[in-house]
Amino acid sequence: MAKRNFGAEVAPEDKKKVTKEGFNKALSIFKFTLPYKGTFFIGFIFLVLSQITSMSIPLLMGQMVGAIVSPQSATNQGLSNLPNTGVGQRLQSFLSPESVHLTLNDVTFLFIILLILQAAFSFFRVYTFTRVSEQSMRDLRKALYTKIITLPVPFFEKNRVGDLMSRITTDISQLQDVLSITLAELFRQIFTLVGGIILISYLSSKLTLFMLLTFPFLVVAAIIFGRFIRKNAKKVQDELASTNIIVEETLQSINVVKAFTNEDLEAKRYSSSVQRVVDYALKAATFRGGFISFVIFVLFGGVVGVVWYGGNLVLNGELAFKDLFTFIIYTGFIGGSVGGLGDMYAQIQRTVGASERILEILGEESEINLSEKITSNTDLPPTVNPKIVYQNVAFSYPSRPDVEVLKNISLAVNSGEKIGLVGYSGAGKSTIVQLLMRYYKLSSGTISVDGKNINDYDLTELRKKIAIVPQEVMLFGGTIYENISYGNPDASEKEVTEAARKANAFDFIDSFPEKFQTIVGERGVKLSGGQRQRIAIARAILKDPAILILDEATSALDSESEKLVQDALDVLMQNRTTIIIAHRLATIRNVDTIYVLKEGEVAEKGSHDELVTIEDGIYANLVKLQFENNATLESSL
Repeated sequence: MAKRNFGAEVAPEDKKKVTKEGFNKALSIFKFTLPYKGTFFIGFIFLVLSQITSMSIPLLMGQMVGAIVSPQSATNQGLSNLPNTGVGQRLQSFLSPESVHLTLNDVTFLFIILLILQAAFSFFRVYTFTRVSEQSMRDLRKALYTKIITLPVPFFEKNRVGDLMSRITTDISQLQDVLSITLAELFRQIFTLVGGIILISYLSSKLTLFMLLTFPFLVVAAIIFGRFIRKNAKKVQDELASTNIIVEETLQSINVVKAFTNEDLEAKRYSSSVQRVVDYALKAATFRGGFISFVIFVLFGGVVGVVWYGGNLVLNGELAFKDLFTFIIYTGFIGGSVGGLGDMYAQIQRTVGASERILEILGEESEINLSEKITSNTDLPPTVNPKIVYQNVAFSYPSRPDVEVLKNISLAVNSGEKIGLVGYSGAGKSTIVQLLMRYYKLSSGTISVDGKNINDYDLTELRKKIAIVPQEVMLFGGTIYENISYGNPDASEKEVTEAARKANAFDFIDSFPEKFQTIVGERGVKLSGGQRQRIAIARAILKDPAILILDEATSALDSESEKLVQDALDVLMQNRTTIIIAHRLATIRNVDTIYVLKEGEVAEKGSHDELVTIEDGIYANLVKLQFENNATLESSL
């Protein structure tokens, strides 16, 4: 019988009090098993059969002892103390009928048959429960992941990615353990405890009462020692979490660590944290060792007491020796089940905690429904050169509701026009385009596309008509081909290649040994900044959007890369309504209208030529400042 480590700590977030409400919540998560209830029922039948055969083993072992000690009278003495009616009569008639004399060979043969049956029942029990758990947890993982990726942006601002990863991995694994292991083990422990006590009561009620007197000592010890064990185990877990944070932060910022030559500092931080883990673990081991020593003393002391008292009953003729032997084996079974029930309760605590966290996510409101299909009645955004109008738009981020980021912004982008958004950092430039993509809900005002409120369009279809080329390009860790085709997963290889040509990316891609199948690495780390930008432009070209957003797409590039990227952007902007966010003002000299933002408001508006003539204007000062910086840089070279 497999035993789990005593004192396995339930994490603070998992340590949920098992209330009726919490238990009902935990049960509700198992709705994912309903499609497989037939398989689960079959598995439960095999579980019952497996446990019945397991509980029969001590009886047959008693028969074997009886056949050895008293071979001539082994016919019916195996269950001589069982009643002649009910369960006792059925067991007696099954194991030792009146007309059969059970020899040692007979009992051994029955034992072999019993073991074969138990092996078969156990196999099918494990297989069926695993089948149910794997299939139902697959459905739960799909539902949870689908829910997460369809939630709005504010949800991800409130929840850390690591926590969400934990929901999909750790929490679902907890539930999977319950389905595949814990439920079966819980039933086995209860069946063994109840069935064992009933059977030993039939064998000898006096000896049963004597044996049960040792239980209170174990319970009190478990409560006292368990409190200290859990306290120190919690400290171990907390400190382990700290060590993981150190590793995560260091590896994510490895360039900074090396740039400041702080390898020794980080190594010492990690070593100190690991040492604290050892210190707390040793304290926990002290209490755990003390508890185990106490259990061994009480358990084996109890066994000695049972043997002593039972031996006196045998000497006085009140109990057969083989029945004492059977009793001792059942006592071991019962002791194991009592020890296992404590671990079952800890597992239930974890299950309740994991279920609540998963249900919290599943209960969030998605911004789109992937199961819904586009119908003829669905409002679709225009496909060519739409007009965009912001009317008295005000906005505050949900995480900072007291800070007004935009204040009654009004602007327009006529069909096929290009506008530029300029201003100091924090003026609200990026927020304007995020609102167009409906990442957030407006505080007030409206945004319309071709005269219709963007909220009236299907969200997925609206975003399909918008492409964005950001300043910091995020590439997936796969191939160049996969990253470009992400703009249109249904595009042909020819279309992907053509998009790369238009983005001035084909030449450098073709220079790689693996060409389009080149792995870009995590976040595109194997490519230069200009190469990543051109991959992003190719992706946007392949999407063929009606609305294009350029978010400082060339601000971090060198002159050569900037020219290549700018040429690609010129191709991309042709015949598209475009919004350009720029720090390098040279990139927006030729746009139709420039909006200068200051503290969430439109401070200036006009063409480049108009704005540079405004005395002490924000835009004119920005142009002057950039011109002076460029002149200083050129003179220093």
